[in-house]
Amino acid sequence: MVQKRPDRTLGPGHDTFWNGCDRGELRLQRCTGCGTYAWPVVQKCEQCAADDLEFQTVSGRGKVVSWCSFVQDYYRGILPVPYDTIMVELEEGPMFLSNPHEFGENEIAFGMPVEVAFIACEDSAGRFQLPVFRKAKV
Repeated sequence: MVQKRPDRTLGPGHDTFWNGCDRGELRLQRCTGCGTYAWPVVQKCEQCAADDLEFQTVSGRGKVVSWCSFVQDYYRGILPVPYDTIMVELEEGPMFLSNPHEFGENEIAFGMPVEVAFIACEDSAGRFQLPVFRKAKV
């Protein structure tokens, strides 16, 4: 089932990210100079200010470092409330804000290992695969 979602950010860099998601790959920018990963999409490396960034597929593994549940209808009915969000620290370093998949607020714990999954979604630009995180398989 395709889920309706708020509009994504599209354009240079962002399109590369979403194309990777459509192929089941979590791809982030990486500075070719210092090796630092960046998320969200940037124009220059936040570590060394170089502008030579390339997209690389990352592991999709990480751990939960924060979470919250939203009870206010910020998206005017697009997302049913309440809905949960988690902040994941990826193995490669960047923080990634997403939704838990197949588990809820009562099961979330600090440091919980998670891995990326992709779910079918749709916004005003069309269908896409949204990266979400599920409990990591041990």
